[in-house]
Amino acid sequence: MPRYRFTVEYDGSAYNGFQAQTDQPTVQGAIETAIAAFSGQRVRIAAAGRTDTGVHATGQTCHVDLDKEWPAQTVMNALNAHLVKEAVAVLDCTPVSDDWHARFTATGRKYLYRILNRPGRPALDRGRVWHVRKTLDAEAMHAAAQHLIGLHDFTTFRDAACQAASPVKTLDVARVARVGEEVHLVFEARSFLHRQVRSMAGSIAEVGLGRWSPADLAEALAAKDRARCGPVAPSDGLYLTGVTYEAEA
Repeated sequence: MPRYRFTVEYDGSAYNGFQAQTDQPTVQGAIETAIAAFSGQRVRIAAAGRTDTGVHATGQTCHVDLDKEWPAQTVMNALNAHLVKEAVAVLDCTPVSDDWHARFTATGRKYLYRILNRPGRPALDRGRVWHVRKTLDAEAMHAAAQHLIGLHDFTTFRDAACQAASPVKTLDVARVARVGEEVHLVFEARSFLHRQVRSMAGSIAEVGLGRWSPADLAEALAAKDRARCGPVAPSDGLYLTGVTYEAEA
C-alpha cells in the first residue's frame, strides 16, 4: 500500500482544530474528504501535530496510505483541486516508506507566534495575529524566554486537559524579536504539551507589558503550578511552521 508524505498550510480560523470531528469542520476532515473525492477511498490521515481551533500552519506534515500507486504530483494536484473551496493547500507530496510516520518519526516541531503591536487593529490580518496595542518590550521578552530553554517540568504552561504522560519537555529554542510592527516569538522542541506554546506566549507577553519581570517568568516555571501561568495567548497568532525528521536534521 503506497504511503505519501505531504506538507500542508492552512488558515485555522474556519476550522474547529485539525483533528477530525463528526459534526464540526476540521482541517483533517477537509483533507480526507478531498482524498475520497479523487481516489474513492475513505482513509484516515496522520499528522505531525493536532493544532487547536483557530491555529494556523505553514508547514504541517501529514501522510496517507492509498490503495493505488499514483505519481506524487498527481496526488498533490488532485488534493488541491478538491480543496479549492477550503482554506487548506497542499504544498508538496512525495512517496515514503511504509515505516515512515508523520507524527512518530518527527524529531522536532517549530512554532511561530505573531503579535501585531500597534494602536490600530488589524484589517488584512484579522484572525491571524494577536493584536496588542500597548508597546511591548521585545528585548525583555527575549531575556525572559531564555529561562524556558532546556529540560523542565512545564506543568505551569500545560493545559488542564493535556493528556501527555509527563509534563517534562525539552525546549530547544525560545526566541523573541521585533519585526516591523510585529513581535515574533519562535519556539522549537521535539514535542510540546497541549497549549504549551500559547501559555508560554501569554506569560512572556506579560513581561513585554511590564507586568512581570524576566525573573517572574522563571519563578512561574519553577513553581510547576498551572495557577502561576499568565493569560493564555489567543489562537489567532499561532502557526505550526515546520516539522523536522532524522534525515533532515
